[in-house]
Amino acid sequence: MYLPMLIPHESKTVKMMSNKGRKCLLLLSLLAFVVLGVVNGEYLIGVGSYDSTGPAAAVNLMGYGNIQQNAAGIHFRLRARAFVVAESPNGARFAFVNLDAGMASQLVTIKVLERLRSRFGDLYTEENVAISGIHTHAGPGGYLQYVLYIVTSLGFVKQSFDAIIDAVEQSIIQAHNNLKPGSIFINRGDVDNAGISRSPSAYLLNPAEERAQYPTNVDKQMTLLKFVDGESRESIGAFNWFATHGTSMSRDNRLISGDNKGAAARFFEDWYRSALGKGKSANRSNVDGLLLIEKAQTIGATGGQPCSKTSSRSSKVRINDGSLFVAAFCQSNVGDVSPNVLGAFCTDTGKPCDFNRSSCNGDDTLCVGRGPGYPDEILSTKIIGDRQFKTALELFKSAKEELTGKIDYRHAYVNFTDIEVELEGNRVVKTCPAAVGAGFAAGTTDGPGQFGFQQGDTEINPFWKFVRNLLKKPSAYQEKCQKPKPVLLSTGEMFHPYAWAPAILPIQMLRLGQLIILSVPGEFTTMAGRRLREAVKETLISNGNGEFREDLQVVIAGLTNTYSQYVATFEEYTQQRYEAASTVYGPHTLSAYIQEFKKLAKAMATGVKVPRGPSPPDLSSVQISLLLPPPGDLPPPGINFGDIKEDVAQPESKTFKMGDRANATFWSADPRHDLLTEGTFAVVEKLEGERWIPVHDDDDYCLFFKWKSENYGLYGSATIEWEVPEETKPGIYRLRHYGSSQKIFSPTEYFTGASSAFTVS
Repeated sequence: MYLPMLIPHESKTVKMMSNKGRKCLLLLSLLAFVVLGVVNGEYLIGVGSYDSTGPAAAVNLMGYGNIQQNAAGIHFRLRARAFVVAESPNGARFAFVNLDAGMASQLVTIKVLERLRSRFGDLYTEENVAISGIHTHAGPGGYLQYVLYIVTSLGFVKQSFDAIIDAVEQSIIQAHNNLKPGSIFINRGDVDNAGISRSPSAYLLNPAEERAQYPTNVDKQMTLLKFVDGESRESIGAFNWFATHGTSMSRDNRLISGDNKGAAARFFEDWYRSALGKGKSANRSNVDGLLLIEKAQTIGATGGQPCSKTSSRSSKVRINDGSLFVAAFCQSNVGDVSPNVLGAFCTDTGKPCDFNRSSCNGDDTLCVGRGPGYPDEILSTKIIGDRQFKTALELFKSAKEELTGKIDYRHAYVNFTDIEVELEGNRVVKTCPAAVGAGFAAGTTDGPGQFGFQQGDTEINPFWKFVRNLLKKPSAYQEKCQKPKPVLLSTGEMFHPYAWAPAILPIQMLRLGQLIILSVPGEFTTMAGRRLREAVKETLISNGNGEFREDLQVVIAGLTNTYSQYVATFEEYTQQRYEAASTVYGPHTLSAYIQEFKKLAKAMATGVKVPRGPSPPDLSSVQISLLLPPPGDLPPPGINFGDIKEDVAQPESKTFKMGDRANATFWSADPRHDLLTEGTFAVVEKLEGERWIPVHDDDDYCLFFKWKSENYGLYGSATIEWEVPEETKPGIYRLRHYGSSQKIFSPTEYFTGASSAFTVS
């Protein structure tokens, strides 16, 4: 749209107007231009971010299916990060949420949309809201509604669920309230050595001529959007899509963590904050080190003291007032991509695992992938996060291509258990009720599964068949439909105590000018994602009457709006490695996705709507919760919560240096009493004059909050561990802990305590 089109300057009416009348018309036209649409390529843009961390104790971490992997502290906090784009206040718009969680959840989507509807009416609906998980395997579980995905969390966990829906809603509200004219720039580039194929033998089964079109067996490209305020010209956010698994943190980790993508987001946001010169500590390097040591030695630990519910928020380093720069590292076609880039090795021999089966002399549990910081998983997470961050930063700084054009979207619900798919040669095939195969139980090199299974199994031994049949013997139709998959669990035929797997899935396309975002409710393998992207792009261009150009960009947003496990190609399915065994709707699942997305693409290109399809169920009323709440707290005699149990041990040099770790342990209560959302359990404070100033909290990569339950849960201990970063200024520091406790039938009480002071030089 151009300004001359809004001013009919050639008409007789305008010619007859007075100068004053023409000025009024011009002002009205300018106002209409701002209200109606895009100004010099600008949209209305807004970003938001909110704490989604959830319970930091006792709740099973979602991803590996390890029933013993229960939360026991925080590596760094989880967040929901959102952007909203609109053509005008009343024009087309959509909201995209990047969620630090294993995956999206149909029940989360349903409840978030209910809240948005009560607040905004029909402005945000299932059609134009996308909620995409980053696929960290270190976030609290229990927030999905289907049985298979909440077995290890002992059913539904309301605290996990509420933390996530609150965060998603609040992040969208922030983004909505922050809407202002602005520009969006797009850039693309490769991320080196942040992901390798964990199923290279399956990838090789794809046609040679198809593989020859691509330089690698994983997608290395990152696509980044840069959001710039139209008035101040300052950047307000950056969102990117790149495929690598959130499995840098192992199946034995017990700290809540955003894994490598969450780390990359924290690095980017802190870089931007530092670049603007905000929040830097005063430089005390000119103070004599001996004087610092002497002064620190006079400042002892403070005993546990009561505090207010909001005290921990006042110690946050980043105040969430809606004005913070938001960086999000979104997931893509991640199915067969591992961040453990050194490869997979046998833990008993140190030799590489079997190429086809990813096992060691037939034992899948001994084959484990190694990250770049091996054996330190925290370091591996940091390195893979840093590699994504550095590429994103380069793309951010050099982004010059501005997105312009239409905002649009299409959405449909599809019953994936019974889709007729038309293949070449007029051959018609069908999808199947959901089921997982034997290779599912074998796990992957990122997280090995159960003994007695291997990736690539096409048979199930008699013992496991017996166990399977106790739960549910698959129907003859199911076994035939899923071949060559040997059905281990026929989840699509299991409905006790309620549905074990989804049948109705949402598929969604979002358009932002010449960028298309495909919201898929699962994990597409590398080649599966490539086929889907190419099919959608070709359909849009061939049906769009020139509206879509050859430079059209199509990205996949994985694990979005609900979760239905994996999508492998037909060829990869024949080998039945983990990804194929977890492609639950049978060998033609990918073909079904391509067919249904092409329908959306054609509808978008021709400007028609699509049928909504059948509604997915809301199973909130039948959820079962077996996880016990924390018992009433009772500290040992003579102890207050917040008292020091083990103070900071001073190093021999009397001062800490960069890379050293300072630790203090406090008597504490179960952190599930209050999640301290947008607050913190752990703080590093620096003495400035007579005041203690917070410089790090449990949202920082360098500070760890570790929880340990003791005496049958009546009390516990909280260890605050600080790895002194390189940029730390010399001075006097101490560690502080915040928490809450609750006696039986009593209100929640809040407490805090601090360690003795120590020096950093």
